Amino acid sequence: MAISNQSIYEPLTESTAVALAIQLRLFEEGTVLRCKEIGDGNLNLVFHITDEDNNKGIIIKQALPYAKVVGESWPLSLKRATIEANALLTAADYVPTLVPKVFYSDEVLAITVMEDLSRLQISRTGLIEGKSFPLLSEHIGTYLAKTLFYTSDFGLEPTKKKVIVQKFINPDLCKITEDLVFTDPFFDIDTNSFEEELRNDVEQVWADQPLKLEVAKLKQKFLTQADALLHGDLHTGSIFASETETKVIDPEFAYFGPLGFDLGQFIANLLLNAISRDSENREPLYQHIEKTWDVFSATFSDLWKQDAVELYRDTEGYLEYVLEQAFEDAIGFAGCEVIRRTIGLAHVADLDGIENFEQRIATKRHALRIGKELIRDRKSIKELGSLRNYVENTSWE
Repeated sequence: MAISNQSIYEPLTESTAVALAIQLRLFEEGTVLRCKEIGDGNLNLVFHITDEDNNKGIIIKQALPYAKVVGESWPLSLKRATIEANALLTAADYVPTLVPKVFYSDEVLAITVMEDLSRLQISRTGLIEGKSFPLLSEHIGTYLAKTLFYTSDFGLEPTKKKVIVQKFINPDLCKITEDLVFTDPFFDIDTNSFEEELRNDVEQVWADQPLKLEVAKLKQKFLTQADALLHGDLHTGSIFASETETKVIDPEFAYFGPLGFDLGQFIANLLLNAISRDSENREPLYQHIEKTWDVFSATFSDLWKQDAVELYRDTEGYLEYVLEQAFEDAIGFAGCEVIRRTIGLAHVADLDGIENFEQRIATKRHALRIGKELIRDRKSIKELGSLRNYVENTSWE
């Protein structure tokens, strides 16, 4: 893999994407290639290029100089493509089986060429279909423990860490998170999007000053607490999975932030899928939520005991304090994520895909209540098994 900066930026098309693949010699000479722009949602161009003879493929992802979902009125730095490539390469140092291989990156073209994962399924889609992905939580717990530990001051000598932090200064995409997760849903902002039937519930959120105080505290952590290198957008739409494999993708929001943030986002998106299901079908999601933390905390603890560089590592209670703080923050961040995915700009298909309108409104109302409770009660929730109680016992009316 090489990072080049000899190009002139222009958006790729299907034909120029194929030409680039040929130029990079990623396929055998003379191979007949087909290309399809598949997109990835809100921000980027994504091309799937395959060999017509043996179906071997690659993915070329290119950042646009604006948010695709809005247009040129929302400009964004192209640096996010380099940040994404560097985040994938950093993760590959610690969890090589849990991220796609990166073949090539070009800073000026703002592209990353990576492994084709079309053999797998986006985990959000599979979960909505009722699949369980039995290894999902074990793999994500491991991914988080290793990537967070080894990029933190506990696993990385602080001077080296400070040098690496500079590579992941990511103001444009952090601003998106600051606005869309921690700010806009809690105020009457034009970017919010919700059904009129939810207006009373939404206005209660906007008027809830004690709730907004707790969100402000969580936002302040996100703004200032550079614990470790985060994925920054770890929802179930950023994870490919199968019965045996898991691959984390799209870390363009990567930056150094609080240990609990990625955990909270992942847990929140599992919760959103859980509440979209009938009560008898929620158990696999609860088990995933609990196992994610169990694997994370056990693996992080083992790494601490084996590889911690912090001289206070053997101080009684310090590891427990770090994990308790990460857990508390994760619960609060999860509450913010649940609320923003319900009434903010970027929704999730788990909720929006509920066909029965009355059921969809009731489920979203339920999500808002759960989100508020997680934010308020994050200091008193001590284990993830209790989250099922928040889902099952919070009023649906």
